[in-house]
Amino acid sequence: MEERITVKFKKDEFAIKESIKENLGKGKVSKVRIEYTPVGEKIIISTHKPGLVIGRKGEKINELTRMVKKEYKLENPHIEIDEVAQPEFDAQIMADEIALSLERFGPIRFKVVAYRALQRILDAGALGVEIRLNGKLPGSRAKSWRFAQGYLKKAGDSAKVVDRAQARAETKPGTVGVKVAILSPHAVLKDQIKITDEMLATLKDNMANAELPDVVVKKKAKKKVRRKK
Repeated sequence: MEERITVKFKKDEFAIKESIKENLGKGKVSKVRIEYTPVGEKIIISTHKPGLVIGRKGEKINELTRMVKKEYKLENPHIEIDEVAQPEFDAQIMADEIALSLERFGPIRFKVVAYRALQRILDAGALGVEIRLNGKLPGSRAKSWRFAQGYLKKAGDSAKVVDRAQARAETKPGTVGVKVAILSPHAVLKDQIKITDEMLATLKDNMANAELPDVVVKKKAKKKVRRKK
């Protein structure tokens, strides 16, 4: 019984998030989080276009609040906006923008769209980027294309800090799948070692002050004797 309640709860939560994304439109929302407080439900919308999400005098927010309250029977929903300062490091925003560009310009210019997005992310300072496009590009048969540059972890604990997202572009030849993976420069990599000037100076001092073992000294002496003979 508890499992059914949990599954239903998660399904309703997923439906709320998808309804908000559809209502606001593709390319405007990065993530939707729901937090439950004693006062009511707090819905946090992450976006890089807060003005379009809020609307004139908060009309869009009020409309979303009424929709969520009516369709999903939430008692006291409260919607907050979390502005994304650097959208180039947000995989969902970039995936949606690539999908919108493919729908606007068509799949024939998919290489231009992908390389522009790749260069934009790298210029912002990302450590690594990977863009994958799957679909009828540009022929009648479906094909997979990969555009990547930089450093990107794919396994281990460090791979968890890579932001991954996917989107879908509805073009005339068919549906094109878009997958984006971005490694932000602000990500903390536990296995990353930065070599500084101070570290190099310390290593040089340690090497200069280190004494060679007796075994090495004896071997060197024997070699010198053999050369004299």
